[in-house]
Amino acid sequence: MADERPWLAAYPEGVPADIDEPARALTANLEGAVERFPDRIALDFLGATTTYAQLGDQVARAAEALRLSGVGPGDRVALILPNCPQHVVAFYAVLRLGAVVVEHNPLYTADELAHQLADHGATVAVCWEKAAATVAATAERTSITTIIGVDLTAALPLIKRLALKLPLPAARKMRDEMRGTLPGGTLLWETMTAEAPPIDASIPGPGVDDTALLQYTGGTSGTPKGAVLSHRNLVANAEQSRVWVPGLRDGGETFYAVLPLFHAYGLTLCLTTAVRIAATIVLMPRFDAGMVLDAVKRRPPTFFPGVPPMYDRLAAAARERGTDLSSIRFSFSGAMPLPAKTVETWEALTGGLLIEGYGMTETSPITVGNPMSERRRAGSIGVPYPSTYVRIADRDDVTRDMPAGEPGELLLKGPQVFSGYWNLPEETEAVLLPDGWIRTGDVAVMSDDGFLSIVDRVKELIITGGFNVYPSEVEDVVRDHPDVADVAVVGLPSERTGEEVVAVVVAAEGATVDREALVKWARERLSGYKAPRRCEVVDELPRSQIGKVLRRQVRDDLLAKAQ
Repeated sequence: MADERPWLAAYPEGVPADIDEPARALTANLEGAVERFPDRIALDFLGATTTYAQLGDQVARAAEALRLSGVGPGDRVALILPNCPQHVVAFYAVLRLGAVVVEHNPLYTADELAHQLADHGATVAVCWEKAAATVAATAERTSITTIIGVDLTAALPLIKRLALKLPLPAARKMRDEMRGTLPGGTLLWETMTAEAPPIDASIPGPGVDDTALLQYTGGTSGTPKGAVLSHRNLVANAEQSRVWVPGLRDGGETFYAVLPLFHAYGLTLCLTTAVRIAATIVLMPRFDAGMVLDAVKRRPPTFFPGVPPMYDRLAAAARERGTDLSSIRFSFSGAMPLPAKTVETWEALTGGLLIEGYGMTETSPITVGNPMSERRRAGSIGVPYPSTYVRIADRDDVTRDMPAGEPGELLLKGPQVFSGYWNLPEETEAVLLPDGWIRTGDVAVMSDDGFLSIVDRVKELIITGGFNVYPSEVEDVVRDHPDVADVAVVGLPSERTGEEVVAVVVAAEGATVDREALVKWARERLSGYKAPRRCEVVDELPRSQIGKVLRRQVRDDLLAKAQ
């Protein structure tokens, strides 16, 4: 393949055209950080700190505890955890055994979890106490036989753990938010890991081509399926992300993990890339502007990955409080378009750079980013990462490239591209071309100098607050309501979350749809970010000649109605 990469001219000094081929598994990143920076703070969780030496020891003990529980090479282990130290430890402990991490949202309902758990066939689930009962409720539909409960409060500073025992409303509220009742037979993570010795060094670890992670995504069809990511994929994307930011200092950065680690974006930047450079990771169990600004005073961030609404809320809160954010040199935004106004406000407040990037779960996930320099370009997702190639292809004939400036389907190729979907060869064949290119399903335009802009989305997924919502999944729930005959779920622009989920329904014969009641009903059956924010009632839905509901027309009709 000819090395025609016009975008290389946009690379800042020090960013290489290509990265070295990964030679060791992802676990080597942690081993290297422990060896080089043992006394560096690895994790900060609401003030409780863990050094890299301590993290390495905790991972070794957790790996042995899981091994004694029957976890071995190739086994899938479900992690159902918010951001917390135990999440980081469990992630690397599973990998140390040559087993496969499967990340899940801890706020999922039993129905949402059951499909994924049954699909990958894990027998062991490490989960937050508040999610343990949900996992137990899937027992008859999945292979889970061992549930290991994690107490978030065990990772708090001692003074905060003691404060939780006080008979005060604030303490009671925090206890209720962090603790949960465990079903009978649940094992205790804290007990297991405290009692286990470190794993014997003679026990083999994973190879660079072994599967490291199954990350569920709706892809182009909307049906959640597991993207198979190898150690090679994840190491490559961590290294690509590292070299993309000239000036990152090994052992000298502080990353804020406000993005969820169970999401591919948060996992790569806040976990694998951060550990690769022995950064301090400040873990937030959820995004809260006040919590973030409290942490800034304690441990100022230098690198802040997020989504646009986070930057807007933090900027407003920081101005109100008078909090100094000038320690933040680098910020990276993804998952939804980044408004120019957000960039202007954030950069004025921090004095650092805020750039936009692009990726997908199937590519580990980051493939494209604006240069971390004055060459960044507003309205563009940027240029391809090192060792990454792109094509803008004719959507009807992907062997034909479109001329510069003409829209076409964005195709990608690089070491971060996955090997396929778990047990779905036909779905894999639909997106992975024989020569290694992946079809993104997004329509893009590339300028003469290699900058890319997304102009349309073939995939009809909705991105709200940085999370993917698959319309068919929401529609299946709403359609079960007795007053609903048909439904189309679409995303409409929202200043607060990027897009908001809207259900457009047709009433069942003889029924009247109570819109507010229907929204409440859906929220009881779906995670909060998936549930429709509002409902509209129409006489009929537009359909194609073969009877398929035309979601795009539904969306356009709603937008026209709002004008």
